[in-house]
Amino acid sequence: MNTPDTLPLQREEKKYTPKRLTLMLVGILLIGMCVASYRISGFGVDAFSCMNLGISGFLKMSFGNWQLIMNAVLLIIVWFTVRNCIGPGTIVNMVLVGYTADFLCWLFLDQLHLSVTMPLRILFLLVGTLLASLGCACYMIADMGIAPYDSVAFIITKYTKEKISFRLARVMSDLTVILVGVIFCMMAGNSIWQIVGLGTIVNACFNGPLIQFFRERIEDMLK
Repeated sequence: MNTPDTLPLQREEKKYTPKRLTLMLVGILLIGMCVASYRISGFGVDAFSCMNLGISGFLKMSFGNWQLIMNAVLLIIVWFTVRNCIGPGTIVNMVLVGYTADFLCWLFLDQLHLSVTMPLRILFLLVGTLLASLGCACYMIADMGIAPYDSVAFIITKYTKEKISFRLARVMSDLTVILVGVIFCMMAGNSIWQIVGLGTIVNACFNGPLIQFFRERIEDMLK
């Protein structure tokens, strides 16, 4: 079974079936919804979005545009390290997540003028946490390529010869990008609480274990 501690199988060994395509698209849409949920909650965003929001704010660039650029840089690194992680889902993830999040935030906050009360903030936080892990689990199981950032944990696992597990590698990479996001946010003179909060810490600490939890359940359902 393809577990989170092993690299994805070679793409040429599998056909791109409708089931796998659906899993990939659903997973990526869920991740875009997750990012939007975190941003709306005001409790901080997921780790990778934290870094990208911090840098995009510093550069005065839209989140979607900067995330696409950052993903392109990481894609080059992944190409030379864990090329098997790259597939159609990688490109879809690079483009769709950031712009999905931008659209949903624009829709709920700018157009529908959603009044984000404390109960709603807590609800969006919980929903965002679940969608993050469930979305990653779905498109990893689809095995049609994963996001460049999600490949970072696989790179760490590979080059430490699995001495560092996927779970620990994910936590390490998440905490690192959070620090980068905070630094750029402070350099821009913005409040770090716009991007870092309870949601960021929860995501960084629990995303890896929850991804494995959902992967095991979904794989059992598909058998």
